[in-house]
Amino acid sequence: MPERNTNVQVRQPTAVWRRPRVEEETGLPKSTLYALMAVSKFPKPISLTGGRSVGWLASDVLQWIDQRVTESRIAATSKPTV
Repeated sequence: MPERNTNVQVRQPTAVWRRPRVEEETGLPKSTLYALMAVSKFPKPISLTGGRSVGWLASDVLQWIDQRVTESRIAATSKPTV
């Protein structure tokens, strides 16, 4: 019986979110998203059509949210209690 190749990586589908979905998921308004992108503190969108239509990779946005949660919890545990 031939050996099965277990080193093959299966690519997961990548969801692309439009701005209203990004706003909903992050709880941030459009102005804050763009302000954060301007200082490289939020993932930049990708061009969908080569024109004005853009979207964000869901994985990038979810990773950004996870980083905020981690940073928030670290900050909360490092504050001295009174």
